[in-house]
Amino acid sequence: MDFRTPEDTQEIINGLKQFVEKVVIPLEEANKERLYNERNYYTEDGRRHPEVERLRKMVRMESAKAGFYNMFGAQELGGEEFGPVTAVLVQEALNKHFANRKLVDTVVIPSPFTNGLTPVLTGLGDLAKEKYLDGIRSGEKTLCFGLTEPDAGSDVWGIKTRAVKEGSEWVINGTKQWITNAAHADYCMLFAVTDPDLKAQRKGGITCFFVETNTPGFHVDSVIPILGSVGGDTGIITLDNVRVPEENVIGEVDQGFKSAMRGINTGRLGMSGKCVGSAQWALNQAVSYANIRKTFGKVIGDYQIIQNMLAESAMDIYAARNMALHCAWKIENSQKTPQKEISMVKAFCTEMMGRVYDRAIQIHGGVGLSNELRLVDGYLEARRMRIPDGTSEIHRRTIAKSLLKGDLNFQ
Repeated sequence: MDFRTPEDTQEIINGLKQFVEKVVIPLEEANKERLYNERNYYTEDGRRHPEVERLRKMVRMESAKAGFYNMFGAQELGGEEFGPVTAVLVQEALNKHFANRKLVDTVVIPSPFTNGLTPVLTGLGDLAKEKYLDGIRSGEKTLCFGLTEPDAGSDVWGIKTRAVKEGSEWVINGTKQWITNAAHADYCMLFAVTDPDLKAQRKGGITCFFVETNTPGFHVDSVIPILGSVGGDTGIITLDNVRVPEENVIGEVDQGFKSAMRGINTGRLGMSGKCVGSAQWALNQAVSYANIRKTFGKVIGDYQIIQNMLAESAMDIYAARNMALHCAWKIENSQKTPQKEISMVKAFCTEMMGRVYDRAIQIHGGVGLSNELRLVDGYLEARRMRIPDGTSEIHRRTIAKSLLKGDLNFQ
């Protein structure tokens, strides 16, 4: 195993950095009052402002033209299909240099749930691929991942949304909650119960559907503000006799969780790379401040308590980075999904990021609490990421179950 960044990957990173600096940052600077003032970023109902959506779409489409947007999509979908190690390294580099920026996050390197060529789409039939993929590849159209419900979060087998076959269509009724990008998505990858008996046995019975969000009966009731924000990216969806043609089934009927896991594991690893890079950004801010801020006649970096916080952050980042890269390497070099390792990496990296940002804010003192430094944005993002894609507690459960079954391998 060689964790040095390969030359071809470094070329991608260099090109991506140039793209962000030449295309994205100028857009952000020209629209700073819109993007970094919450009252302007959201409308009164808490949804992202149409102008924000226009800017996000512009970056997605420019990224697609530049060749970055579909780097990690499957070749059968028209993507480049770069592997997990490259994904971790690219996410790390992107966030190390451009953490907590509104137009960089999620739109240059797409989320497997909201943008771009998510692995879930490999389960689409040929007719659906021909109809929908061009718009998704170009960045014009976006997605949402309709799995979670009010009574089905960590225990996804608890979903109640039903789909009943009527002729050549499926009729879907139910409610979805905490769905990222729901208020703005053109399409929804929607999960519903199609065989209650199989679902009761936890042996299947849940199907994934590709749904156009403008279909009659598909309603986004509201968005859910979180962590003190005046708006939010997640929403509540009501499905009232939504009719979906049978050719829009993703994967096999009653086997929807296979489709779900294609996206979820990709998302967990990408999230971990983001955490590693963003934590490095925060540590860099803390080191720079510790070298210039003076108290009692000397810089605060001379004090042992500050040195300890910096050192602990460096140890956290080093451990998380090597965990993420080793896990990505295992995915690329094993026929079996390393589920235990994926859970360890997702839980550790998200928690690590929170610890590093907490120390960075503490080192900055009062100025660390201001919104100007973007440290608070990173701190809140770190806190948020401990819940989606499986809570830290669920991942510990997965790890422990693997251990108790005899999987004590750490190679």
